[in-house]
Amino acid sequence: MVLYFVFVFLLLKEDGYGNVGPVTSAQTNERRVVSHVPGDVIIGALFSVHHQPTVDKVHERKCGEVREQYGIQRVEAMLHALDRINADPAVLPNITLGCEIRDSCWHTAVALEQSIEFIRDSLISSEEEEGLVRCVDESSSPVRTKKPIVGVIGPGSSSVAIQVQNLLQLFNIPQIAYSATSMDLSDKTLYKYFMRVVPSDAQQARAIVDIVKRYNWTYVSAVHTEGRTYSRMLTCTGFCIIFRAKQGTSLVLVPWKHRRQKNNAGLFFVFFPGFLSQIAKTEGGGGQL
Repeated sequence: MVLYFVFVFLLLKEDGYGNVGPVTSAQTNERRVVSHVPGDVIIGALFSVHHQPTVDKVHERKCGEVREQYGIQRVEAMLHALDRINADPAVLPNITLGCEIRDSCWHTAVALEQSIEFIRDSLISSEEEEGLVRCVDESSSPVRTKKPIVGVIGPGSSSVAIQVQNLLQLFNIPQIAYSATSMDLSDKTLYKYFMRVVPSDAQQARAIVDIVKRYNWTYVSAVHTEGRTYSRMLTCTGFCIIFRAKQGTSLVLVPWKHRRQKNNAGLFFVFFPGFLSQIAKTEGGGGQL
């Protein structure tokens, strides 16, 4: 029964008038599913429920297939956490937490589009507090719309999180990331409303360098995303990286082909998101790495 309501929330959205219906993007006619749970305090979230748009659909911001593991599980985890908190009177007595979960599709344009919706709700709520409320008709009482978002959790990608933070901080909306690890986000002079619950690339890179030193690996190949510090730190520490390739699904295959041709590096470092790592793992297995 609980899972049934989870998927109902994913497919429906409650608007300012208390009606329920699907959400559609006016610019692209792309249907955006939203999970909205009412409460005294509303927390926003940007999860990659769908894969990013394919090359031919980028201009339409049309997302890909559902990410059944990565995406849906994060939605369920947040709803479960809110249920546990709201059920315990010792945690937040007389306060109910609600949420509004939107799909970032692991794509900057989509995440910014959805962030604008968070901001719009906050601006409307501010107008209501100032007495600028709206009525359905002249005989009706003023209608209260949704409560403002007190903060946003996500998105997962560092590059997307940076763009979202640039927008949210203009309206003093805090952002907490769960997997954005870019060192750039540690600069509080640029991203003063950003926090995260994972270590930055700097700490992760130091740990990897220690492992490399421990096993005396000095001749390696690496494939990494834009902005990653791992390969730079390996180079500065004295290791020889014979091959580099930046992120891009098509480029993931390049290092493995290079490995088969040259056959002179016994170790590959893979520094990018999980869904690309899985592709690399599959290709690497074919090369007996």
